[in-house]
Amino acid sequence: MKIAILGAGNLGLSIAKGILESEPSFCSSLYLTKRNLLSLQAFAKYPQAKIGSDNLEAIRNSEVIIVSVQPGQLVGVLEEIKPEITERKLIISTVTGRNIAVFESVLGAHIPIIRSMPNTASAVGQSMTCLSANVAAKDKVKLAEAVFQPIGKTLLIEDEMMQAATVICASGIAFWMRLIRATTQGAIQLGFDAAEAKELAVQTCLGAASLLLESQNHPETEIDKVTTPRGCTIAGLNEMEHAGMSSALIKGLVKSYEKINSIK
Repeated sequence: MKIAILGAGNLGLSIAKGILESEPSFCSSLYLTKRNLLSLQAFAKYPQAKIGSDNLEAIRNSEVIIVSVQPGQLVGVLEEIKPEITERKLIISTVTGRNIAVFESVLGAHIPIIRSMPNTASAVGQSMTCLSANVAAKDKVKLAEAVFQPIGKTLLIEDEMMQAATVICASGIAFWMRLIRATTQGAIQLGFDAAEAKELAVQTCLGAASLLLESQNHPETEIDKVTTPRGCTIAGLNEMEHAGMSSALIKGLVKSYEKINSIK
């Protein structure tokens, strides 16, 4: 597979790192383009990686084009690359807040276009990537899933749900980091040093997620297993709920959703 990532910022580089380190044999070449090449130099160690600023060269030598530029740059980049885009190329977008219709308005509805929303956990092979496809790309979904399979899990959804998926999966990384940070701070207040506190918080978070993945249980089922009458766990949970923990998280998700829908 020959892949190009146009606009390789934090997310694009996370995808590249995940592909190159999780399954290096998957792609024979991986073009990474950006105006400022300084942040790409670390990828020079990978034999498949090709670094540059020429988007057109990258497209000519690739089958799958991952467009990972900033929302405000998108239309200009699409106009630039349009002469090199044919039905044989698969366009995959990771651009926040830009639906498939924006791509079709420049490139045409005959071009296979898939909208995706991975997250920065791509770098460690643990992304949750949502995908949606236009009519021309319906037979390319398996290919897109194969692109993202080395960096985590995928879920096919409708394009109209991608804004919400961005909030839950991409912004969600930051939300979970903040929850882990709060747990770390609490552990320090209870007497652990900073390194111990972080290890306790991170591993416990990983354990909770792993329990749900393995058991497929509802979170409350697992909560019931560690709450006893008049116990310390239920006392802590109730105190957090009195302070608005669940409400604050839901309000934050809704606020992020409102913001992403206002991006011009």
